[in-house]
Amino acid sequence: MTTIGLKPPQQHLGVTALREIWAIADDAGFDGCWVFDHLAPMGPVRTGDVFDGWSLLAAMAEATKRVRIGCLVSGNTNRHPGTFAKIAATIDHLSGGRLDVGLGAGGDTMTDTMMGTPTPSAAERVARLAEACEILRLLWTEPVTSYEGRHYTLTRAISDPKPVQRPKPPLWLGSSGEKRGLRVVAEHADVWLNAALPGTEIAELQRLSRVLDAHCAAVGRPPASIRRAVQFRLPSDADVALRLTQGYVDAGFTELVLMPTGGEDVVAASEAAAKLLPRLRDVG
Repeated sequence: MTTIGLKPPQQHLGVTALREIWAIADDAGFDGCWVFDHLAPMGPVRTGDVFDGWSLLAAMAEATKRVRIGCLVSGNTNRHPGTFAKIAATIDHLSGGRLDVGLGAGGDTMTDTMMGTPTPSAAERVARLAEACEILRLLWTEPVTSYEGRHYTLTRAISDPKPVQRPKPPLWLGSSGEKRGLRVVAEHADVWLNAALPGTEIAELQRLSRVLDAHCAAVGRPPASIRRAVQFRLPSDADVALRLTQGYVDAGFTELVLMPTGGEDVVAASEAAAKLLPRLRDVG
Protein backbone atom coordinates (compact mmCIF):
# COMPACT_ATOMS: atom_id res chain seq x y z
CA MET A 1 0.00 0.00 0.00
CA THR A 2 1.30 3.44 -0.95
CA THR A 3 0.96 6.38 1.42
CA ILE A 4 1.20 9.99 0.31
CA GLY A 5 2.27 12.86 2.54
CA LEU A 6 2.57 16.60 2.06
CA LYS A 7 5.70 18.53 3.03
CA PRO A 8 5.30 22.17 1.95
CA PRO A 9 8.17 24.64 2.28
CA GLN A 10 7.88 26.01 5.81
CA GLN A 11 10.46 28.79 5.72
CA HIS A 12 9.29 32.36 5.32
CA LEU A 13 5.69 31.32 6.07
CA GLY A 14 3.53 32.93 8.73
CA VAL A 15 1.38 31.03 11.18
CA THR A 16 -1.83 31.76 9.25
CA ALA A 17 -0.45 30.19 6.06
CA LEU A 18 0.84 27.17 7.98
CA ARG A 19 -2.57 26.57 9.51
CA GLU A 20 -4.20 26.80 6.08
CA ILE A 21 -1.80 24.17 4.73
CA TRP A 22 -2.40 21.83 7.66
CA ALA A 23 -6.17 22.09 7.05
CA ILE A 24 -5.64 21.32 3.36
CA ALA A 25 -3.61 18.21 4.20
CA ASP A 26 -6.14 17.02 6.78
CA ASP A 27 -9.25 17.67 4.68
CA ALA A 28 -7.90 16.46 1.32
CA GLY A 29 -7.01 13.00 2.58
CA PHE A 30 -3.22 13.09 2.64
CA ASP A 31 -1.77 10.36 4.85
CA GLY A 32 0.87 12.61 6.41
CA CYS A 33 1.84 16.24 6.84
CA TRP A 34 5.45 17.08 7.55
CA VAL A 35 7.66 19.93 8.75
CA PHE A 36 11.45 20.28 8.85
CA ASP A 37 13.83 20.88 11.75
CA HIS A 38 16.30 23.68 11.04
CA LEU A 39 17.31 26.79 12.96
CA ALA A 40 17.64 28.85 9.76
CA PRO A 41 16.08 28.64 6.30
CA MET A 42 17.69 26.25 3.86
CA GLY A 43 19.03 27.22 0.47
CA PRO A 44 21.63 29.65 -0.85
CA VAL A 45 20.27 32.53 1.26
CA ARG A 46 19.91 31.40 4.84
CA THR A 47 18.11 34.36 6.36
CA GLY A 48 14.43 34.95 7.04
CA ASP A 49 11.68 33.55 9.22
CA VAL A 50 11.55 29.89 10.21
CA PHE A 51 9.67 28.46 13.18
CA ASP A 52 10.81 25.58 15.39
CA GLY A 53 9.65 22.32 13.83
CA TRP A 54 8.61 20.48 16.98
CA SER A 55 6.66 23.44 18.33
CA LEU A 56 4.82 23.48 15.01
CA LEU A 57 4.05 19.77 15.41
CA ALA A 58 2.41 20.45 18.77
CA ALA A 59 0.20 23.05 17.11
CA MET A 60 -0.50 20.75 14.15
CA ALA A 61 -1.52 17.97 16.52
CA GLU A 62 -4.27 20.19 17.87
CA ALA A 63 -5.25 21.74 14.53
CA THR A 64 -5.74 18.42 12.68
CA LYS A 65 -7.90 15.37 13.29
CA ARG A 66 -6.79 12.49 11.07
CA VAL A 67 -3.55 13.16 9.18
CA ARG A 68 -0.34 11.69 10.57
CA ILE A 69 2.30 14.26 11.47
CA GLY A 70 6.05 14.34 11.72
CA CYS A 71 9.35 16.08 11.09
CA LEU A 72 11.58 15.07 8.16
CA VAL A 73 14.04 14.88 9.60
CA SER A 74 15.26 16.06 12.97
CA GLY A 75 19.01 16.31 13.35
CA ASN A 76 20.04 14.02 16.19
CA THR A 77 22.77 16.44 17.28
CA ASN A 78 20.15 19.14 17.91
CA ARG A 79 18.86 17.55 21.12
CA HIS A 80 19.89 14.97 23.68
CA PRO A 81 17.98 11.74 22.91
CA GLY A 82 16.50 11.74 26.39
CA THR A 83 14.97 15.16 25.80
CA PHE A 84 13.93 14.15 22.30
CA ALA A 85 12.14 11.05 23.62
CA LYS A 86 10.08 13.22 25.97
CA ILE A 87 9.20 15.75 23.24
CA ALA A 88 8.12 13.01 20.83
CA ALA A 89 6.00 11.22 23.44
CA THR A 90 4.27 14.50 24.24
CA ILE A 91 3.43 15.13 20.57
CA ASP A 92 2.18 11.55 20.23
CA HIS A 93 -0.27 12.19 23.08
CA LEU A 94 -1.37 15.57 21.72
CA SER A 95 -2.09 13.98 18.34
CA GLY A 96 -3.82 10.90 19.70
CA GLY A 97 -1.11 8.58 18.40
CA ARG A 98 -0.53 10.12 14.96
CA LEU A 99 3.20 10.83 15.20
CA ASP A 100 5.89 9.50 12.86
CA VAL A 101 9.38 10.23 14.19
CA GLY A 102 11.89 11.33 11.55
CA LEU A 103 15.54 11.35 12.59
CA GLY A 104 18.90 11.79 10.90
CA ALA A 105 22.52 12.13 11.93
CA GLY A 106 22.32 15.95 11.84
CA GLY A 107 25.05 18.50 11.41
CA ASP A 108 24.69 22.03 10.07
CA THR A 109 27.97 23.89 10.09
CA MET A 110 26.39 27.32 9.72
CA THR A 111 23.92 27.05 12.60
CA ASP A 112 26.39 25.10 14.76
CA THR A 113 28.89 27.94 14.31
CA MET A 114 26.41 30.68 15.11
CA MET A 115 25.23 28.83 18.25
CA GLY A 116 28.74 27.87 19.37
CA THR A 117 28.05 24.15 19.25
CA PRO A 118 30.44 21.60 17.73
CA THR A 119 29.85 19.82 14.44
CA PRO A 120 31.07 16.24 14.99
CA SER A 121 32.58 14.30 12.12
CA ALA A 122 30.23 12.33 9.88
CA ALA A 123 31.39 9.07 11.47
CA GLU A 124 30.69 10.36 14.97
CA ARG A 125 27.29 11.72 13.99
CA VAL A 126 26.25 8.33 12.63
CA ALA A 127 27.54 6.62 15.78
CA ARG A 128 25.55 9.05 17.88
CA LEU A 129 22.45 8.34 15.76
CA ALA A 130 22.78 4.60 16.40
CA GLU A 131 23.01 5.16 20.16
CA ALA A 132 20.07 7.60 20.05
CA CYS A 133 17.89 4.99 18.35
CA GLU A 134 18.65 2.52 21.12
CA ILE A 135 17.94 5.10 23.81
CA LEU A 136 14.62 6.13 22.25
CA ARG A 137 13.44 2.53 22.13
CA LEU A 138 14.41 1.96 25.75
CA LEU A 139 12.86 5.17 27.08
CA TRP A 140 9.64 4.55 25.14
CA THR A 141 9.25 0.95 26.29
CA GLU A 142 11.06 0.33 29.60
CA PRO A 143 10.07 1.60 33.07
CA VAL A 144 13.68 2.54 33.93
CA THR A 145 16.63 2.88 31.56
CA SER A 146 20.34 2.71 32.27
CA TYR A 147 22.57 3.03 29.23
CA GLU A 148 26.30 3.48 28.81
CA GLY A 149 27.44 4.22 25.28
CA ARG A 150 30.42 5.98 23.83
CA HIS A 151 28.51 9.25 23.41
CA TYR A 152 25.49 9.06 25.74
CA THR A 153 24.97 7.82 29.29
CA LEU A 154 21.69 7.37 31.15
CA THR A 155 21.47 6.37 34.81
CA ARG A 156 18.15 4.91 35.93
CA ALA A 157 16.35 7.31 33.63
CA ILE A 158 12.57 7.49 33.67
CA SER A 159 10.49 8.89 30.82
CA ASP A 160 6.76 8.85 31.39
CA PRO A 161 4.20 8.84 29.97
CA LYS A 162 5.10 6.38 27.26
CA PRO A 163 3.90 7.18 23.74
CA VAL A 164 0.31 6.36 22.82
CA GLN A 165 1.54 4.12 20.00
CA ARG A 166 2.83 0.78 21.25
CA PRO A 167 5.45 -0.39 21.38
CA LYS A 168 6.66 2.93 19.93
CA PRO A 169 5.97 5.47 17.18
CA PRO A 170 7.29 4.51 13.72
CA LEU A 171 10.90 5.61 13.27
CA TRP A 172 11.83 7.14 9.90
CA LEU A 173 15.59 7.32 9.43
CA GLY A 174 17.16 9.49 6.77
CA SER A 175 20.62 8.28 5.75
CA SER A 176 22.45 7.31 2.57
CA GLY A 177 25.87 6.36 3.95
CA GLU A 178 26.56 3.00 2.38
CA LYS A 179 28.94 1.57 4.99
CA ARG A 180 27.50 2.67 8.33
CA GLY A 181 24.47 4.94 7.79
CA LEU A 182 22.42 2.29 6.02
CA ARG A 183 23.59 -0.25 8.60
CA VAL A 184 21.94 1.90 11.29
CA VAL A 185 18.80 2.03 9.15
CA ALA A 186 18.81 -1.77 8.88
CA GLU A 187 19.19 -2.11 12.64
CA HIS A 188 16.63 0.44 13.79
CA ALA A 189 14.31 1.95 11.16
CA ASP A 190 10.68 1.25 10.40
CA VAL A 191 10.99 3.46 7.32
CA TRP A 192 14.05 4.46 5.29
CA LEU A 193 13.79 7.99 3.90
CA ASN A 194 15.50 9.31 0.79
CA ALA A 195 15.59 12.97 -0.17
CA ALA A 196 15.44 12.98 -3.97
CA LEU A 197 17.09 16.31 -4.71
CA PRO A 198 16.85 17.67 -8.25
CA GLY A 199 19.08 15.60 -10.49
CA THR A 200 18.91 12.46 -8.34
CA GLU A 201 18.33 9.47 -10.58
CA ILE A 202 15.80 6.85 -9.54
CA ALA A 203 18.36 4.20 -10.49
CA GLU A 204 20.71 5.53 -7.82
CA LEU A 205 17.98 5.31 -5.19
CA GLN A 206 17.33 1.74 -6.26
CA ARG A 207 21.02 0.93 -5.91
CA LEU A 208 21.06 2.32 -2.37
CA SER A 209 17.95 0.30 -1.63
CA ARG A 210 19.84 -2.86 -2.62
CA VAL A 211 22.70 -1.81 -0.32
CA LEU A 212 20.14 -1.55 2.48
CA ASP A 213 18.86 -5.03 1.59
CA ALA A 214 22.39 -6.38 2.07
CA HIS A 215 22.68 -4.71 5.48
CA CYS A 216 19.32 -6.20 6.46
CA ALA A 217 20.59 -9.64 5.54
CA ALA A 218 23.72 -9.06 7.61
CA VAL A 219 21.73 -8.16 10.74
CA GLY A 220 19.13 -10.90 10.19
CA ARG A 221 16.22 -8.67 9.32
CA PRO A 222 13.81 -9.16 6.38
CA PRO A 223 14.34 -6.27 3.92
CA ALA A 224 10.58 -6.00 3.44
CA SER A 225 10.20 -5.07 7.12
CA ILE A 226 11.61 -1.60 6.32
CA ARG A 227 9.34 0.54 4.18
CA ARG A 228 11.04 2.70 1.54
CA ALA A 229 10.19 6.41 1.44
CA VAL A 230 11.16 9.22 -0.89
CA GLN A 231 10.52 12.94 -0.61
CA PHE A 232 10.61 14.87 -3.85
CA ARG A 233 9.57 18.16 -5.36
CA LEU A 234 6.20 17.76 -7.03
CA PRO A 235 6.23 19.44 -10.46
CA SER A 236 3.44 21.96 -11.05
CA ASP A 237 2.60 20.25 -14.36
CA ALA A 238 0.16 17.46 -13.49
CA ASP A 239 1.22 15.02 -16.19
CA VAL A 240 4.91 15.43 -15.32
CA ALA A 241 4.07 14.98 -11.63
CA LEU A 242 2.15 11.77 -12.33
CA ARG A 243 4.95 10.30 -14.45
CA LEU A 244 7.53 11.11 -11.79
CA THR A 245 5.37 9.57 -9.07
CA GLN A 246 4.85 6.45 -11.17
CA GLY A 247 8.61 6.10 -11.50
CA TYR A 248 9.13 6.10 -7.74
CA VAL A 249 6.30 3.62 -7.18
CA ASP A 250 7.66 1.31 -9.86
CA ALA A 251 11.06 1.51 -8.16
CA GLY A 252 9.61 0.12 -4.93
CA PHE A 253 8.98 3.27 -2.88
CA THR A 254 5.75 2.96 -0.91
CA GLU A 255 5.93 6.15 1.17
CA LEU A 256 5.77 9.27 -1.02
CA VAL A 257 6.37 12.70 0.52
CA LEU A 258 5.38 15.47 -1.88
CA MET A 259 7.06 18.87 -1.74
CA PRO A 260 4.78 21.17 -3.77
CA THR A 261 6.40 23.81 -5.94
CA GLY A 262 4.75 26.97 -7.18
CA GLY A 263 6.82 30.00 -6.40
CA GLU A 264 5.79 32.31 -3.60
CA ASP A 265 2.23 31.03 -3.02
CA VAL A 266 2.82 27.87 -1.03
CA VAL A 267 -0.84 27.65 0.03
CA ALA A 268 -1.98 27.63 -3.61
CA ALA A 269 0.66 25.03 -4.47
CA SER A 270 -0.59 22.85 -1.61
CA GLU A 271 -4.16 23.23 -2.85
CA ALA A 272 -3.04 22.17 -6.33
CA ALA A 273 -1.34 19.09 -4.85
CA ALA A 274 -4.56 18.28 -2.99
CA LYS A 275 -6.57 18.46 -6.22
CA LEU A 276 -4.10 16.07 -7.85
CA LEU A 277 -4.21 13.63 -4.94
CA PRO A 278 -6.94 11.32 -6.35
CA ARG A 279 -4.92 10.82 -9.54
CA LEU A 280 -1.79 10.23 -7.49
CA ARG A 281 -3.69 7.57 -5.55
CA ASP A 282 -4.45 5.82 -8.81
CA VAL A 283 -0.72 5.70 -9.53
CA GLY A 284 0.06 4.32 -6.10
